[in-house]
This record gives sequence, C-alpha cells and structure tokens, in this order.
Amino acid sequence: MTRKEYDSGIPISPLLSNMENRERGLKKTFLQKSRLIRICLMSVTVAIAISLIAKFLVTLINFVTNVAFYGKIDLAFNSPASNHLGIWVIFIPAIGGIIVGFMALYGSKAIRGHGIPEAMEQILVNESRIKPSITFLKPISSAIAIGTGGPFGAEGPIIATGGALGSTLGQLFKISANERKVILAAGATAGMSAIFGTPIAAVFLAIELLLFEFSPRSILPVALACITGAAGHHLLFGAGPVIEMPNLVTPSNMALAVYSFIGVLIGFLSIGITKVVYLIEDYFEKIPIHWMWYPALGGLAVGVIGYFAPHTLGVGYDNITGILSGNWPIKLLCSLVFLKFLSWAIALGSGTSGGTLAPLLTMGGAAGAIIGSLLISRFPELGITIPMAALIGMSAMFAGASRAYLTSITFALEATMQSHALLPLLGACTAAYIVSFFLMENTIMTEKIARRGVVTPDSYEPDVLQRTKVSEVINNEGIILRVKNTVAEAIELLSLKNIRDGYLITVDDNLKYAGTVKLTDLYVEPADTILRKIIQPDHLLVYKNDSLRIAVELMAKQNGDVLPVVNADDHQVMGVLSYRNIISGYNDQLTENEGARTQISLKRRRMKLLLKRKKPGNGSTQEGV
Repeated sequence: MTRKEYDSGIPISPLLSNMENRERGLKKTFLQKSRLIRICLMSVTVAIAISLIAKFLVTLINFVTNVAFYGKIDLAFNSPASNHLGIWVIFIPAIGGIIVGFMALYGSKAIRGHGIPEAMEQILVNESRIKPSITFLKPISSAIAIGTGGPFGAEGPIIATGGALGSTLGQLFKISANERKVILAAGATAGMSAIFGTPIAAVFLAIELLLFEFSPRSILPVALACITGAAGHHLLFGAGPVIEMPNLVTPSNMALAVYSFIGVLIGFLSIGITKVVYLIEDYFEKIPIHWMWYPALGGLAVGVIGYFAPHTLGVGYDNITGILSGNWPIKLLCSLVFLKFLSWAIALGSGTSGGTLAPLLTMGGAAGAIIGSLLISRFPELGITIPMAALIGMSAMFAGASRAYLTSITFALEATMQSHALLPLLGACTAAYIVSFFLMENTIMTEKIARRGVVTPDSYEPDVLQRTKVSEVINNEGIILRVKNTVAEAIELLSLKNIRDGYLITVDDNLKYAGTVKLTDLYVEPADTILRKIIQPDHLLVYKNDSLRIAVELMAKQNGDVLPVVNADDHQVMGVLSYRNIISGYNDQLTENEGARTQISLKRRRMKLLLKRKKPGNGSTQEGV
C-alpha cells in the first residue's frame, strides 16, 4: 500500500544499521584511492622502463641506418639522405621490408601498422590485453624498417611498445580491465614523452586517443608516467626544445586571420592524405601474394622514391628543423610534400612497422611553408612569416588527420618552446579540426579499426547518472507495505496497482525500512502469512540526495529492481526507486541536454513592451496620444 494506506500494527525491530551502505561507500572510496596509488606506482615503473627502451630504439635506428647506408658500425645519427649508394639505394628499404614481413609472419602480425590504432583496438575490444611479445618485437621491427629508409617516425613504435609493456604488467597483477587500460595508456604516452620531451601533449594524447575519459583515476597515473618520461628524455637525450626554430614574434590580427585560413587549407589536405593512405592499403589487399611480402613491395617503392628524393628516406626529424627554419627552397619543400607523402603512404599501406606523427609533421610543415611563401610573395603586407606558417601547418595537419586537437597544439608549443605561436596554433588547428570533423567520418587513427566494426568514442561527456539525484526521479507509484500486512493484502494491492517490480519494500511502525519481499514469495506462502516472516533484511537503501549512479550500483549488487529511498534526518522511507524511474530520469536528462528550445522569446517581450505603452496612466503614452 502507499504511504496513505499505512495502518497500525505490531512494530518490529528497526533497521540495525541504516548507515551500513554509507560505510561501505566510504570503505569503497578508501580502497579505490589505495588502488590508485598502486596504479600510479606501476605507471611510473613502466615509464622508467619505456624511457630506457626509447633510448634503445633511437640508438638501434641509428645503428641500422649506419650499417645499411654507410656500411659502418656507428651509433651516432646520420641521415640516409647523405648516402652514396647510387641506384643500389632502391633495394635497402626492400630488404628491410622482407625482414619485417618475416618477423610479422613468424613473430606476431600485431607489429604491422603505426601503433596507435592497434593500441586503441585492444583497449576497446580486448580489455587492454596486448601480447607481451610486442614489447620487444615492435621496437626491433620498427628500427629495421626505419633504419633501412622507411619514412616513419620513432614515436608510433615507442607508443605501441609502451602500451604493450603497460598491458603486460597489468596482466601480471590482479587489477581491473579499466586499471589495465590506464597502465597501457601511461606506458604509451610515457614513450611519446621520452622521445619528444612533451609531457603535456602526451597527457592530452592519452585523453583524446586512448583513455576516452577524464577522471582522477586515469589522469593521475598517466600524468606521473609522462613526467617520468620527460625526465628520462632530459637525462638520455638532453634538455631544450626538441625542434629548434627561429624565435617567433607576436602576430597581428591580420596575420592571425591568414594563419587560420592556412589551417583551413591544411584541413582539406589532411582529409585527402587520410583517404589516399587507406586507398593504397585497399589496393595492397588485392595483390595476389601473401601479405608477408607487402612490406617488401612497399620498401621497393620507398627505395625508388628515395633514389630521386633522398630527403624522403628515414625518420626525417632533420627535415622538420629545416622546414621550420624558413630557408628551404620551394622545390625541396614540394618534394617533401608530394614525394614524402607518396613514399610514406605506400609504406604504411603495405603494413610495415612505423609511425605517423613525424611524416604528418613533415608534410604539414612543408605545406604550410609553401602556402606562406606564396602568400608573402603576392601579399607582403599580410605580416606573416614562413617559420610561423610552417609551424601552424605542421600542427594543423596532425589536428585534421587525427582530430587530436589539444595534443596538436600543445605538442607544437612544447616541442619548439615558442609561446608566441599559441594564438596562430589555436586558430589554425581549430580550422583544420572543423574541416575534418564535418567532411571526414573517421580519422587516420580510427579508419582501420572502424572497418573492423570497432566503434571509437568521439565525446567525453559528464556521467548523467552521477549528476542526477534520486529525489529528481522518484514518484509515488511504488508500493510500501507494513511488515504486519498479510500476503493476501499484498497480492490484492498488487492487482489494483498493476505493480511489476520483482521486490516490494516494507517498513516498521516507525516507517523505517525493514527489508524487501520477493514478489514470487507472495504466491507460494499461505494467504494469512505476515510479511515480516518472509522479508529479506538486506539493508541496501539510498538517500534522496544520492546520485543515480549509487542507486544503480546498489541495484546491481543485490540483483534487484527497486530500492527504498530514506530521509537522511530520521531515516524514514519516503519513496521507492525502481529501474523504470532511473531509465525515465536518464531519458529526461538527455532530452534536457540535447533538446533545442528558446529560453527568451523576443516576440513575447515585444508584446509586453507594446501593452505597457498602451496602458492608461502611462505618462509618456498619453503624451504621445
């Protein structure tokens, strides 16, 4: 019966511990924080290890490059562009592709690709479980592919390696899938931070491409790992900006508008690049040979292009520095845009092991420098500079291709330490992001896994259940029974009210929660049985100011579909919360957030003003009449 239908009866013992679920909540919060400290320590441990692996990867790339292109054993950096192999340079990347193909066939196929999409897929569909073998197969295969002239960066492989290391550690200990995801993301982004010394950009990368959430339990371990990775970069690679360029000056408003326009153009270019990369990958799938040979074919194309344009070979970080200097000729910039893109797209489409960030930065920077040079030659009064145009082109390309918006901006700022570039970067990356968002369904990071049916989250909204209170959704339709009521009375009331809940709420004479009665129990007990004999004192309840998230967790815990709602002051039952109330409240919140309606009616305000002017006694109105 409802609250109005209470009758007198024999009181039973009141609930022994109305605060029991509150104490469980506090204990749960304490345990969660303790586990968070543990996850933070594990993330820092992974970051220390991946910093050393990053140094090993870069050193191994240098070693393979020197052996392959110069025939000497040396660990110092030497660009493959300065080689003197002549036409024989064509076969070096092909040999590297053969080795990578064999490693993928007999080691793990997961080493193929550029790292981030593969990590995203494991997070979304495999509870962040990555094979431990990737931890050493990925850096070795990438070092061979890049060292033999592959047009990739080291950041993709180290991100994949860090993710694999974090996942492996997470599989060795008893932790949840979400905690394993956090450690995976921490290892991946710590690797990026160790390579570039950009911890803030690495944190944003985790949020935008790996974690798909923003909460203390995920951000704290990742941030600590990225800080550790940055410390490893300073220790192992040196301090200072990783990408050096001339000092930039604060741009004028006209220049800001032009830089934003360049961002629009780069946005369209990023869409074309993404489409072509996967178009080439589709063509490779149609070649009637085993996929193991695809990297060799891609390497052969890389070698041919590298013979005519040596600057397209290898990592090309020196290319980025040259582009940002603003002194490179247009012809060289055009070769980096078109030939570097062709070489990289074919190699990536062939399924070899490499990264995307450095090539995208190179192509975007060269395109920005070209557009800036053309605008300066035609309109010198615009006030733009080639280094700034190259920098915003570099960042806008990554923002458009990956839609990692915040990562693109902060990476450029951290890598160059040019604070005056903030507003141009913001304008250009926003423009590129808008173009990409409206004209391209998937990104260069998500297209591959989207083809496999994996849906990638594209928004990180607040938890609707967390911000909605129980008091906002309960109603008076639920039944609250007295423990002295009989089974027959309960059944009669159920037939009148058409109640479908699996459990019924009971209270004592003081209107305090006494327990629940299973609906099925009513039909197996004698009609004159008093409910207090069959109640289940489970002690699970919610307060009216609790969130719906707490209510859902309690329902799941007791496998029930109703909960008593009690007043925090006197602990009296004030209503019944059912799963239908929760669904209805959730739907109302979505409607409120997404529904379009006018809050201020200009037409209604004009009518009020008109009536006010016509009201008798208004001096100004009478004077006008």
